[in-house]
This record gives sequence, C-alpha cells and structure tokens, in this order.
Amino acid sequence: MTVGNVGAKRRLPSLAQLRAFAAVAEHLHFRDAAAALGMSQPALSGAVSALEEALGVTLLERTTRKVLLSPSGERLAVRARAVLAEVGALMEEADAVRAPFTGVLRLGVIPTVAPYLLPTVLRLVHDRYPDLDLQVHEEQTASLLDGLHSGRLDLLLLAVPLGAPGVVELPLFDEDFVLVTPLGHPLGGREGIPREELRELNLLLLDEGHCLRDQALDICREAGRDDAPVTTTAAGLSTLVQLVAGGLGCTLLPHTAVAVETGRSTHLRTGWFADPAPTRRIALVTRTGTARGTEYAALADALREALRPLPVRVLGADA
Repeated sequence: MTVGNVGAKRRLPSLAQLRAFAAVAEHLHFRDAAAALGMSQPALSGAVSALEEALGVTLLERTTRKVLLSPSGERLAVRARAVLAEVGALMEEADAVRAPFTGVLRLGVIPTVAPYLLPTVLRLVHDRYPDLDLQVHEEQTASLLDGLHSGRLDLLLLAVPLGAPGVVELPLFDEDFVLVTPLGHPLGGREGIPREELRELNLLLLDEGHCLRDQALDICREAGRDDAPVTTTAAGLSTLVQLVAGGLGCTLLPHTAVAVETGRSTHLRTGWFADPAPTRRIALVTRTGTARGTEYAALADALREALRPLPVRVLGADA
C-alpha cells in the first residue's frame, strides 16, 4: 500500500518529519517517542503522516495495541537515521569552525564516575570555557555508546578499553580498587592484601549492565575465583556500600568513590591491595573523525591537570 500520488511532484521531507519518524522507529510507541522529542502525540503523528505523504510510502503499521514498522519503514528508518546523523555532523562542523569551546557539548557519563568526577569537570568548564553549553547525561555504557554513534551524544566519560569500533579513546587516568568491609571484618584496615583473599569473600556487586560489575568479576577471576560471587546486588554504589555497612558482605570501590561513599557510615573499613593493585582506566571517548577532535584533545589535556589532586595516576596523551 502506498500513500499519495507518487506520480506528482513530491515535497522534500523536513528534518522535523525525519526526527519524528526516527523516534517512532526507535520506541515503537507514539507516547514514548513524543516524550523523547518533547512534543505532543498529535504533532508527532501529524509529522509522520506528512512524511508518508511526502515520500508516497506507508512507513508504519498502526493497530489499537502497538505500532510496527512496515517493510518499507524498516528500510527507510536506516536512511532517516543516517540523514539525521549527517545533519548533526554538519552542525558540529559549524560549531568547530565558528569557535572552539562554544555551543553545545553533550557529555555522557557512567554512574560509577559521575558523582566523583563531575565536580572537577564542571568547575573546569565553568572557569576555562564559559561559552561552552555543557549538557550532562548519566547512563550505562551500552546506552552511552549507542548515543555516541547515533549523534545524540558528543563525548563520553567512562571506563576503557571498550573494544568498540568507530571510537577514539583519550585516556585520563588509572585508579586503584579498594576493598570495603563491615566494621570488625579481619581485612578491614589492612594494607598489602593479596588478591587471593577475594576467593573466599562474600562480594556484593552492582546490577547487570554496569561496567564496574564486569571489572569486579574480572578481578575475581584473576584472583583464581571461577564462580560468580553474587548473592546480593544493587543499582548504585551508595546502596552497595550501605549493604556492606549492614554486614551483608564486602565490595570493591574505585578509589575516587571511597571518600564520598564510606564517609556516610561509621560501620565501614577499607582495605588496600598489595601492588600491583587491581585498577580501572577512565577516558574521554568520541567518534572517530569528529570535527571537534582537536577541541576534545585539548579538553582531555586540561582535565588531566585538573584531576591531579584526586587519588589517581594521571596518564599522558599517548597512554
């Protein structure tokens, strides 16, 4: 089935129509798509209908219960996303040409980094780049990478290596993991803890989807523990640490999180691993070939200097 008179001269689709269709193709729900774009459902539906009229193709199969892409819609959704990505690249290029460190910069940050590094990042941007409109989005790694590739996000702050194609990693620092235990635990307050001690611990972890969970499991495997030491999980580090304070087990924290998270309870102790301690690496990540690559590299350099007071090992640009 087609819509409209395909033999007549057709109007070119507008960007608003393409954005509306791309949102519906992503969410397969008019209400969710409208909310994502900040527009009303009638306006969204009208934009998609106008796009169908302009293209002479039925893009959606509408029922009373759900929305599906038609076979034509499946093919054209790919094209629509590509057009929108190119338009985003055009705007990014214009920002870079006009002046560095101006315009909008959409920064994605993982939850196990955001509370501990954002104060430094925001202070740096406020003091050094007052004309930069920094917009922050806290999401898990997979969502951040999707946002980067789709053009929804410009720059990411997260743990690497990612092993993902089409991205450039700008390493900032390495930081050690610290063992957090309940008060009275035999490893609490100790230094030089062998990693092998992790084999017997009741270790509390974050939920699935957090890269810190995967890193903790990797550390356990390196220590010779083959089982998944998971009896209780939490959605965030604050909850995880409170579970430790309640005596349910121990956990691993990145060093930058220790002061914030353990300072809320007097029922916690920290233990320090023997060298080489388990670590994680944090970096800025952007798309390969971005027009603002030089700008992002300069921002990484500035961030490395700003982060030196934190308990981390700052890396060079070529790390």
